[in-house]
Order: sequence, then structure tokens, then C-alpha cells
Amino acid sequence: MAMSKELKPQNIDQYIAAQESFMRPKLQQIRKLIKKAAPDAEEVISYSMPAFKYHGILVYFAAYKHHLGFYAMKEVMTHFKQQVEGYQSGAATLQFGWDKPLPVKLIAEIVTYRMETNFSKKMAKTALKKKK
Repeated sequence: MAMSKELKPQNIDQYIAAQESFMRPKLQQIRKLIKKAAPDAEEVISYSMPAFKYHGILVYFAAYKHHLGFYAMKEVMTHFKQQVEGYQSGAATLQFGWDKPLPVKLIAEIVTYRMETNFSKKMAKTALKKKK
């Protein structure tokens, strides 16, 4: 059943507050890690998940029963192929178990990489517009 509009979180605080108590500390931790790596990024809710934007979406994260989902882009998983080995992952996602420590350095590196690639894409688009 789809969640009613009133129950959808409007911000990350609401999203985290709506999760089970054992999930909240790790959700707050990943939020802090992302904010530290991307202090100029904007917090948003996108696709009903917490996300950070900086010249486009950087990353998303979401709580699930058995794991914390961390969503970058497919190109990121390719770029960090060796570093993400050993983590349950998909084409553009990583899964972190609730009972294991977060890979702090890896998360920071992914967020930094996304900031750099988003900024580069933005500058390339701006340069193209100026040429027209």
C-alpha cells in the first residue's frame, strides 16, 4: 500500500524520526559523514529518501529492515570497484548491515568524488552554453 502524502517525510529529520530506534544512530552517522564531506550540499528528500544535492544529486540513503542502503551512481561503483568489493551491492548501491560499522573513509571518498564529477559536469554545461 502506498504511503499517504501526509506520512511522507518532508525532510531528513522526519525521515530518521520515523525509523525504528535501532536504525536512527547509524542514519544520523551517515548523514553527518555526508555533510562533513559535502558541507555545501543541500539536504533534500527525493523519491521518499534522504538525499544530498550539489549541482545535482550526490547520494541517497535509506533504511531497510536488514541494512542501510547507500545510493551513488553506477559510474561511482565502477570507479570504486575495488573499494566496494566485500559489500553487498548493486549497480549503483551499497548495503551496510545495521550491526557493522560504516566504512567512513569510503563514504567520504564517494561523496567527494560525486561532488567533483557533478561540479565538472556543471562547468562543462556552462562552457557549452557560452559557446552557443
